[in-house]
Amino acid sequence: MNTPFDSVTDFIFVETEISPADVIVIPGSDHPPLMEKAVSLFQAGFAPYILPSGGSQPHMNRTEWEYLRDIALKSGVPPEAILKEDQARHTLENAQFSLDVLKKQHIERHKVIIVCKACHSRRTLLTYQSVFPLETEFYVAPVVDRYDITKENWFQSEIGIKRTMAEVERIGKYFSVLFPIEARK
Repeated sequence: MNTPFDSVTDFIFVETEISPADVIVIPGSDHPPLMEKAVSLFQAGFAPYILPSGGSQPHMNRTEWEYLRDIALKSGVPPEAILKEDQARHTLENAQFSLDVLKKQHIERHKVIIVCKACHSRRTLLTYQSVFPLETEFYVAPVVDRYDITKENWFQSEIGIKRTMAEVERIGKYFSVLFPIEARK
């Protein structure tokens, strides 16, 4: 039976099967499960590199990149497997600056695994798809955020509803600007 929430659930929460890829990317955050998931995928041989992205945030005394890198290093990921992007301030910059790093390092980007928060998965996927070459294939490996919001429970709590519907709004704001003028005609 369908509920009134199913359309939002299906739109916002993206998860795909994971296949071997060229790189694992993480949009910036100070949420340890993101890097823990990336490390797990790296150690299972799904990609030779992890690219955490993220600059300084007001509540942190270091960049998101440094925070995530330190988790990877403590988990045994070799430093040379951790790529660096430490300037991004939001999801669009995470995608743009990560692509720049991959180009500069001459790293293939035909297949990319995105590790992100479950509630942030659609916006992250759409953003990376809008920035990376069209032929790039993305796999999405979401993790539960610190509020325990999942596709099964988001509509059962005030914070789940608020954060999920905020993602719907952000997608509208992001893509009303990102769509090329030709596509708007």
